[in-house]
Amino acid sequence: MSLSESYQPGQVVYVIIRNPHAQDVANVQEAAVVQNPEDPSELSLFLYETYYPLTDDVAVYQTEDEAENAYQQAFGLPEEGDFHG
Repeated sequence: MSLSESYQPGQVVYVIIRNPHAQDVANVQEAAVVQNPEDPSELSLFLYETYYPLTDDVAVYQTEDEAENAYQQAFGLPEEGDFHG
C-alpha cells in the first residue's frame, strides 16, 4: 500500500513544515488531504493555500500530539516554550 492509499480526501492530518523564508524555523501545521487538482487519481496536502504532493518524503501524522512529539524529538522544545530572559 502506498502512502497516499493510507489517507482519504477530507482527512485532517498534521505535518512538520519548515518556514521557506527561515530554514531554521519549523512548526507543526494542520493540513487537509485532498485530491490533486492536476491529477485527480493522486492525493495532495493542502495547507497555506497551496497543494503539496503527498509522498513518502513528507512526515505526516494522524494527530497533533504525534506531530508535536516528533517535532520535539527532531528540534527540541517548541519556540513558545523556549524563553531566553
